[in-house]
Amino acid sequence: MATDHDGRPEGDMSWKEVGELGLRYGRIPLALLFVEAFYWFLTLPSDTLAPIQVTEAWIWNELTNMIYGEGSAVISHHNGWLTRIDLQHTAFPGPYDSVGLYVSDECAGIHEMIFLSTLVMMTDGVPQREKLKAAGVMCAIVYVLNILRLVVFYPIAVNSCMETPNVQACLTPMWEFHHQVYTWGFLVVLVGMWLIWFLRFGGPARTLAATKEDRSPWRFQRRFSWEPKHWALLGFSLLLFITALSNMYTNQEAIDARDTLAFCEFASLVSSECGDAQMRWDDAIGYAWSLSALGLALMVGTIVVIERPLEDGSWPSQQVVVEEKSAVPTSKRHHQKRKGSWKRRSEEE
Repeated sequence: MATDHDGRPEGDMSWKEVGELGLRYGRIPLALLFVEAFYWFLTLPSDTLAPIQVTEAWIWNELTNMIYGEGSAVISHHNGWLTRIDLQHTAFPGPYDSVGLYVSDECAGIHEMIFLSTLVMMTDGVPQREKLKAAGVMCAIVYVLNILRLVVFYPIAVNSCMETPNVQACLTPMWEFHHQVYTWGFLVVLVGMWLIWFLRFGGPARTLAATKEDRSPWRFQRRFSWEPKHWALLGFSLLLFITALSNMYTNQEAIDARDTLAFCEFASLVSSECGDAQMRWDDAIGYAWSLSALGLALMVGTIVVIERPLEDGSWPSQQVVVEEKSAVPTSKRHHQKRKGSWKRRSEEE
């Protein structure tokens, strides 16, 4: 077996190389934490991803009726959006022989797509075009898997309720399946997809090679070159902050909900009206946080840029500073105002 000059088998990494690799990938969990926090603020209000939720609910309804027979599912409104699905079978519990479900923002699969795309885009040693292509393909796979997850709810519920019809506990296997997929099933699939793709493009060896070739592949830097579009983006981000505040303090529906909540707390009331007011006020706060998160992300994305070194090893921002210094006009001798007497000037010249 071949060995290098340190006595290690060929292909093995030293502890120093392992440390460099670990530091290089240490930014991935930081990026994931940032993305998770941004997604949490973005989806605080209910039905934040309503267009996607409506689309998936429609596909879910159509596939269920197509596969399991017409009338197996009925689509209806939930919180004003067409996202509710009622699965129907004579063995289901309840007076209407149906199970009511709806597509929430967490069920839309966007969370998983963002997580996976972050993993892909933060991977070193892979061309940018390949990253974008892989992220698009993986997001499409996640979308299809999420639809299949929703479609299999019906056979799981039917098979269980056929054994013990009209009993509420017969829906337990369906809820357990949903809980397992939601808690760790999708995570295993996402990490597995990324790992297969990562190994296909060379795995740790390629990443280590990229580390040796360029120890500073990119860095964050404030923007030096400002164009009208950048100022427009900053103005739009400020508008988002103003809209977030006005949604809480000038929106009449939010104000009414806040007043109703104050009365419910003062009178110690527990009613459906108080519950609706709580939901409306929570949504108002959630929309404020969501708009603020968008405004902050847009502002930071405009002010801060990601720099990559040039071919000569210098940074673009350094060249901008040099160009700005060289662009400062120098005053010529014949443009300067002459001082002193004509005799002294003639002697100096």
